[in-house]
Amino acid sequence: MKESVWLSGRVGSFAEAQAILQRVGHVSMSSSTIWRRVEKWGEEFKGLVQKRQEQVRVLPSGDQVMKGETKQRGRKGVAMDGAMVHLREEGWKELKVGCVFDIETQAEFDKASGEQIERGHAVNNSYVAHLGGPEDFGNLLWAEAQARGWEQVYETQSIGDGARWIWNLANEHFFDSLQTVDWYHATEHLYLAAQLQYPSNEPAMKRWYNRAETMLFQGHADRVASDLKQHAQDHSSRAKDIRTQAHYFENNKRRMQYLEFREEGYPIGSGMIESGAKQFKARFTGPGMRWSRQGIERLIPVRAAIMSNQFDTLWSHVYHKSPPN
Repeated sequence: MKESVWLSGRVGSFAEAQAILQRVGHVSMSSSTIWRRVEKWGEEFKGLVQKRQEQVRVLPSGDQVMKGETKQRGRKGVAMDGAMVHLREEGWKELKVGCVFDIETQAEFDKASGEQIERGHAVNNSYVAHLGGPEDFGNLLWAEAQARGWEQVYETQSIGDGARWIWNLANEHFFDSLQTVDWYHATEHLYLAAQLQYPSNEPAMKRWYNRAETMLFQGHADRVASDLKQHAQDHSSRAKDIRTQAHYFENNKRRMQYLEFREEGYPIGSGMIESGAKQFKARFTGPGMRWSRQGIERLIPVRAAIMSNQFDTLWSHVYHKSPPN
């Protein structure tokens, strides 16, 4: 029973779980039987997640220090992103995905200098996901962060792609964390800005992009924004789009101090959440997949538990508290 639920959250379909049980475990179980077990036990996983949210303490305020808290060395971070899933009768909906992680410095080879340098990396990742609005998702992510000891460390970080809902949640739940726009998404916007300025002149586009990328990495997003505003005056047909990119860099300039962040041992990329969102999509957006809202909401916490290496622990909780069939 346990392994059929685990396989359902781990592999691409109930039919695939059926085939693995038969071939590896020599267990004959139809895909519909596996689905019914997920229906029961997925609901238990969902209830456990909801209970954790209800038990979480009141959000700390920015001007208040929690009495009795003992801080310790170490760093933690959160990252947020979205992935689209298809629901029957509702169409494509956003699945909000969150990751809580520890931050550790690790030695790696730097191609530019040819030396080993220390860089910040996300490790011990755990994941949550919610099919709905940002408020409930924020509470879910905060509960996971608190369970991971968020309030027991001095230094924390929030990473996202620049979407407004991400920074709203970061300000509400993780108000004193170092906010960072993921470097990959920032350079995507930079490349789009270069294309808007030089749509038919690739050499000029590359020259501007390379120069602007260096400025951006060195922490001069304000100069990039100013340069784009100047260029917008010379491209009347694309001025609005160029100014949109300028505002992106201007509004996020304090979150784009990449050289400083890297030197201080913080990650500047969001690989941990990009990978997490892709893993949820791998399970829920296979060819022809259309989910009922109830069905996907039962499997989401199972998938999250597997990705977080928490399935066995959570199974013990739900199995021993659940009455027999």
